[in-house]
Amino acid sequence: MPRPKSMAAFALLSLISAPALMAAESTANPAAWPSAASPAQMRDAKVEAEIDALIARMTDAQKVGQLIQADISAVKPSDFSRYPLGSVLAGGNSGPYGNERASAAKWAKLVAQFRNASRKTGAAIPILFGVDAVHGHSNLPNATIFPHNIGLGAARDVDLLQRIGTATAAEISGSGIEWTFAPTLAVPQDLRWGRTYEGYSSDPALVAQYAKAMTIGLQGTLVAGQPLAAQNVAATAKHFLADGGTADGRDQGDAQIGEAELIAKHAQGYPAAIDAGALTVMASFSSWNGIKHHGNRSLLTDVLKERMGFSGLVVGDWNGHGQVAGCSPTDCPDAINAGLDLFMAPDSWRGLYKNTLKAARDGRIPMSRIDDAVRRILRVKFKLGLMGDTLTKRGDTSMIGSAAHLELAREAVSKSLVLLKNDNAILPVRNGSRVLIAGSGADNMAMQAGGWTISWQGTDTKAADFTNGQTIGRALSEAIASGGGSATISAPGVFDTKPDVAVIVLGEKPYAEFEGDVPDLAYRTSANEQALIARLKSQNIPVVVLFLSGRPMFTGKLLNQADAFVAAWLPGTQGRGIADVLIAGPNGKSPRDFTGRLPFAWPDDARASLEKPLFPVGYGLDYSSTAKFVPANEDPRVDLSMMSQTTNYILRGKIPAPWHLDINGSVSTRAVDLTAQEDARQFTWNAKSEFAINGPAINLSSQLAKGWVLAIDWRIDTQVKGPVILSVSGGSLNLQGIITASTPGTRIQTRIPLRCFADAGAKFASVGSPIRMQAPKGLVATIRTVHIEETKESVTCPGKAR
Repeated sequence: MPRPKSMAAFALLSLISAPALMAAESTANPAAWPSAASPAQMRDAKVEAEIDALIARMTDAQKVGQLIQADISAVKPSDFSRYPLGSVLAGGNSGPYGNERASAAKWAKLVAQFRNASRKTGAAIPILFGVDAVHGHSNLPNATIFPHNIGLGAARDVDLLQRIGTATAAEISGSGIEWTFAPTLAVPQDLRWGRTYEGYSSDPALVAQYAKAMTIGLQGTLVAGQPLAAQNVAATAKHFLADGGTADGRDQGDAQIGEAELIAKHAQGYPAAIDAGALTVMASFSSWNGIKHHGNRSLLTDVLKERMGFSGLVVGDWNGHGQVAGCSPTDCPDAINAGLDLFMAPDSWRGLYKNTLKAARDGRIPMSRIDDAVRRILRVKFKLGLMGDTLTKRGDTSMIGSAAHLELAREAVSKSLVLLKNDNAILPVRNGSRVLIAGSGADNMAMQAGGWTISWQGTDTKAADFTNGQTIGRALSEAIASGGGSATISAPGVFDTKPDVAVIVLGEKPYAEFEGDVPDLAYRTSANEQALIARLKSQNIPVVVLFLSGRPMFTGKLLNQADAFVAAWLPGTQGRGIADVLIAGPNGKSPRDFTGRLPFAWPDDARASLEKPLFPVGYGLDYSSTAKFVPANEDPRVDLSMMSQTTNYILRGKIPAPWHLDINGSVSTRAVDLTAQEDARQFTWNAKSEFAINGPAINLSSQLAKGWVLAIDWRIDTQVKGPVILSVSGGSLNLQGIITASTPGTRIQTRIPLRCFADAGAKFASVGSPIRMQAPKGLVATIRTVHIEETKESVTCPGKAR
């Protein structure tokens, strides 16, 4: 709420109750919004008549079933004999038959099993199957992985984006799937947001252009009376609305802004997508001035469906309806009444189906609203060729990772790179050069691909997952050798012969959604990276920094140290696209010049405000640029010492900086309520796997000597047989006894002396992994906090791991 301009205004406002004021700020005035309309080709008289007849034949239970979407990790085809669900999705950590690295054939087989099961229900309505394919069909090994959206925003190429949409659709369809939860039309305003890289730009006009291009690329142009072509899939304009405008950049947070700003900055992509024929829109987890979008009728119905003329279906986000006031994941009539058509209820679908059916039968959800939602869902199914006797056949695997698509991704990578500094024309790297390629990202597919790759967080992505791709180091080495030079790839920067130039590839580790939320914009160069750059500079070796990140960051010292600095974003799997720009060809010139321009302003310090950035939106050099770099500010202008966390590793369900969560294997995680809203994190082991909290090495020898303990505030939701191994810095203990002794669903406090881990081999002088937990399939644990603390209690050790 804006501050009053005078005490008189304050007195007037004080007479208004807080709830009334909040409601006024959260209710849209549809007339103020841009108008749009779904194309007439989305609806035709014959299909609408068929829908009318089908709805007339359906029972209440069948209608409500259409409103429910379950995740493949929590539903089986056999469930359809009792539950006539309308949709199934595969979430970020869900793979066919529990395998995140399943082949396209396995995906197609699973989809067919669900489809066949749904057609055997009373109404014989096939399911709609959706997947997060946000930068290519990123769930699938050897699919074409494009740069994340932030890089595509840097390319500023509408035609390129439409071609990427077309290629992505063909690969999704090739695995038998007909619906992707993309494009993201967020307009991020605070770079601390962990989903910044899913946005194209902070420029609403560019987002609007891209919304149209990607929608047409994915779906093709709608044709009256005809379903989409087999190589096309349904698009999802998301997340409605202002997911990129939340206070402090908090994921799933609150956009505390007025309606004019909501429209001008955050709504511009939606009319473009709707006019282009987007079949679906996804509601945002976030809220507008305290009212969750999943429950805001003025936005979902009055603005989106009526003012913007959207005729498709509105789908929720992952249990997002459960965040609406008065709702839970298993009960939320208010969301349907607000205008949501399809609940995304990954693991809550059984209870939600039962309670929604009850709400429909007792009148809390009018049957007219149920019928409207079903109509919209069926309309999309008809347009996708899922209805009737002749189904649109998807599953042509020949386009998955095709040579043409890989070449397109390579082009996109080249166009996404932004040159911020090139003193003494150190780039392109000259023919015949000896080159050191170093840094944590030099040969690291996970870092260059980022989140939403194979798994939700993308931390376990390997080069072996994409044998048709190249890590940056391998691609650069290949290009250097072709020009008569030699390359040494060494993450720590070890070399035998002094190089002519060093390319240091560094940046953010992979993350997705709230895992990427940060308190400031400082890039914290590791001690090893700092030492490496200092050593190279002391030997007069020119340094090129290739910066991998999901957002612009405060990198003042790095910029000053480097002779050249390239913002490479999260380029995906085609490292050759980087080599095409950085490495000179036989004629002494690189095959491509730098054409990328900043899609967001580059910060001059670590604060969130970008009123006076170091580089503005649209900035970027090329090889003809002659501007001399002006030394950058190196003062973060915020206190970074508070981020030197040595004692807290999970804090109220969040991972505090400088720590980050890494998942090795099949562990899914989500924010849940333990004592307050989303104050804990639930971990589910879908196979024998582990998660770890990692970060810069710290010295805990003093805490060990003083008898400190590791304290865990948690709840065991589902027990398992077999060892549950908790490790601290290499020392491992078996928590099986603690797990077995607990009562499922009951919160417990566990304290383990640090000496227990030391006795098991932990080295506390340098702790870079303060928590690592391995468990067999089936364990579900909700963790609120993990930290170390002093204690006067006498605490015994659990069993050592064997």
